[in-house]
Amino acid sequence: MTRSGVRQTVRHAPRWVGSQLTAARLLAAAKAALAVAIAWTVAGYLPGAANEYPYYAPLGALVSMYPTLMSSVRNALQTLGGLFVAIVLAGTVLLVSGPNVLTISLAVGVGALVAATGVFGANREYIPVTALFVLIIGGPNADGYSIGYLEQLSLGIVIGLAVNLLILPPLTLDAVGRQLSHYRGRLAGHLSDLAEALTENWPPERDDWASHGEELVTLARDVREALFHAEDSRKGNPRARIHRRDLARDRDDLAALETVTFHVRDLTDVLAGAVWGAPIALELRPELRPPLGRALLAVVAVLTEWESGLDGEAVLTDSGAFETAETAVAQLTAELDNRHDATPATAMGAATAISLDLTRILAALRPRLARTAT
Repeated sequence: MTRSGVRQTVRHAPRWVGSQLTAARLLAAAKAALAVAIAWTVAGYLPGAANEYPYYAPLGALVSMYPTLMSSVRNALQTLGGLFVAIVLAGTVLLVSGPNVLTISLAVGVGALVAATGVFGANREYIPVTALFVLIIGGPNADGYSIGYLEQLSLGIVIGLAVNLLILPPLTLDAVGRQLSHYRGRLAGHLSDLAEALTENWPPERDDWASHGEELVTLARDVREALFHAEDSRKGNPRARIHRRDLARDRDDLAALETVTFHVRDLTDVLAGAVWGAPIALELRPELRPPLGRALLAVVAVLTEWESGLDGEAVLTDSGAFETAETAVAQLTAELDNRHDATPATAMGAATAISLDLTRILAALRPRLARTAT
């Protein structure tokens, strides 16, 4: 793949990932709207005190709409647990004294302390709010209000969980593949920029490549987060029996790419030192830049030809790309060895460091791609 092709792939990758996320969010929004509509419709049929508080059912539906089934269930249980604690807290206050400035402040304060423990998850802030509602809105009818509140909220949660389960329950396995592909593409684009810096006029005019290290770390973190959500989305999800993906392989791919990122950041610092003398002053002989550039582009080809199969297995669309990269790096190492006696060691430091980083990059990729390359 050409350098322009690498840049085009990297440029369009965020757009592709963004479009997929937008589709998922639209589906989640539609399901939330449907769950709220059903909850509001059904809420009016509950008998007794609950019939007076139908607006809490749609709230319960919203509370249960999370990105995965397991997170929805977990959040729903935590929310109900938090509300029960808040009602008990408010009830205790009412047993001692009626609602006043002191008792309301005390109940809200204790509720906030309980919420701060984090035991009750993302909706823990409902604890002091519910205690306040029971004391102010419930007042003399605190018992009826509390029962109605819990019944309507529970109804909404059950409806939300049912909608989430029955209508395309979220399964984010494909997002892992997209994130890994974007990560590989960005690594390839960065290495391509380094190769261009080595072959254009010296010192290179462009310097944006020197500041991409943190971006690569962020991409690795995004993939790790996608893996976590994918694993969570499989739990209790009937769609996981049909749509399968070996996430263990994806974790191995991520580990390899994180190792690659470490060495890419190192050789970026080495090249920056050869150009600007910072973070460490190094010398890079002009005649060594072309072979270094060729070796870099050979490694770029490995990353751009690497795709994930249907089961997450690493696949090289060009089966000879890995062998070509090993040959290019071996030739670079041999050329450096031949020049070792005739060239001062200080003039070989940068080239030797880059060659060693490329060797280690291929060593990190070999367990994932060697079977494909043979």
